[in-house]
Amino acid sequence: MASKVMDLIYWKETERTGMVLTGLVVGLLSLFQLSIITVLSTVSLALMCFTISVRVYYHVLHAFKWGDGEHPFKAYLDMDISLSGEQADLYMQKVIVLTLSAVDTLKRLIFVGNVFDSIKLLVLMYLVTYLGDLCNGLTLLIISVIAVFSLPLFYRQRQEQVDGLVAQVQAHIDNITDILRRLAQGGGPPPDPTPGGAKPKMQ
Repeated sequence: MASKVMDLIYWKETERTGMVLTGLVVGLLSLFQLSIITVLSTVSLALMCFTISVRVYYHVLHAFKWGDGEHPFKAYLDMDISLSGEQADLYMQKVIVLTLSAVDTLKRLIFVGNVFDSIKLLVLMYLVTYLGDLCNGLTLLIISVIAVFSLPLFYRQRQEQVDGLVAQVQAHIDNITDILRRLAQGGGPPPDPTPGGAKPKMQ
């Protein structure tokens, strides 16, 4: 399943990826004008009309001896989506661990377990308020879907340039973070990178 998702993201099958991306974007755009109930029911109705029509068409071909009578959606019907008891327990344990880890992180941030980390969250939430004024959650979701189908492929094609740019940005962020951390700890000069530090000169 994971390999099929990666094939879609990296456009291994151009037609299938294009259909999935177009369907997702059109479906999300339709939510601007219609309710989610209307969109889901309309998509389900269109899908059912298509599958039933294809099934009847193949049945008619078989009745006139023009086809082998094989079910057109046999591959989808035979697809195994069941989980064994061990797999279900494993996935449930992962969900529980991730949930507890997220709750623990939020607890430390909200109740100021570390002042510097809580301040970073405060600044992030302040910036998010401006983002909320510019666009709503549905717009962000559409942008995220397009990014998922475009950024990984762009990164694979321009990996060296992107890594270099990210390294430069990360260096600036680390520098600013170091300055802010030293200010939060009372200021002072940056630590001497040489082994043993600087020694005072003899008079």
